[in-house]
Amino acid sequence: MNSNFGIGGNEVKGDANEAISDIPKNRTLITGKLTPNTPIKPEVVEGLRTIEDVFEHFDPQIKIGFEDKDGGIKHENQKFTNLGDFGKKGLINGSDFLKNLEVESDHYKKMIKQLKTNKILKTALQDPEAKQSIIDTINSLIEEVKSTQK
Repeated sequence: MNSNFGIGGNEVKGDANEAISDIPKNRTLITGKLTPNTPIKPEVVEGLRTIEDVFEHFDPQIKIGFEDKDGGIKHENQKFTNLGDFGKKGLINGSDFLKNLEVESDHYKKMIKQLKTNKILKTALQDPEAKQSIIDTINSLIEEVKSTQK
């Protein structure tokens, strides 16, 4: 670092947490143990200069049990390599289970949009015979998919 100063110059030291903003007053901070091994006594770690250094040294991760739609539990190990991993996208990208849920959610949203905007389908659903025909077709498709999965 160059420490040559001109007239009127003041040295301003860099703040280590300048990239981390304060938590707004209307938010809740939830903390938890994110390291696999519980330390016996507190340790002093020196030389960690960046947040990336801290993540690399402590290797935060947690084993999470997700409940699927059938009530079964699927365990996954969620790793955190930067602050972005604690957000919605970071959590989804770190979990196959959550990725699959997001894909399923996107499919449902597309179906809802189709149901709301497709005028022909809306008209067919208002006619009891056409509606029953659509339901029968969907049920036969479901049975066909189930039979091919076994």
